[in-house]
Amino acid sequence: MELVFASQNQNKLREIASLMPKGIFLKGLDEFIFKDELPETGDTLEKNALQKARFVFEKTNKICFADDTGLEIEALNGKPGVYSARYAGEQKNANDNMEKVLSELKSNTLRKARFRTVIAFCDGKKEYLFEGIVEGEILEETRGEKGFGYDPIFMPDGFSKSFAQMSLEEKNTVSHRARALRKFVEFIENNF
Repeated sequence: MELVFASQNQNKLREIASLMPKGIFLKGLDEFIFKDELPETGDTLEKNALQKARFVFEKTNKICFADDTGLEIEALNGKPGVYSARYAGEQKNANDNMEKVLSELKSNTLRKARFRTVIAFCDGKKEYLFEGIVEGEILEETRGEKGFGYDPIFMPDGFSKSFAQMSLEEKNTVSHRARALRKFVEFIENNF
């Protein structure tokens, strides 16, 4: 089965490709003549994921899926949430986003947070949603060089290192995206 992943984020594409079972062939948007910016105007992760999946399906007429992920920090009332990628501005700079979070939590001892991913699947007839969550905490400083986004400041529960200190294989055993993707892959294997 061939699936298009509706994302322009090459880091996400690599992470998801490493989790796909045999028989599912993943295509990225770079395999299409695709210059459009993916829409993300929803006020929830679910709306954004569906919006991107629908948009790419309409452009390619291929079965596709999209994800949207947010870092939800308890002390910040769930922020940055759906605005995680552009928390420090439209330039979507990961370092600026992390600096803003660390600055806002500077004197706060409550550092509980979670990553939440929603995957939307669109086959032209129906749409489905799959969610993955990992609980953890925000570190006081960045740790590690791997990963992307907020990985250097997020430490999942039960671990003593950040996502950015983990190998891709280790991160994929626990991450929010991997959890949502496992549900999605199980659905695909049982229904297609």
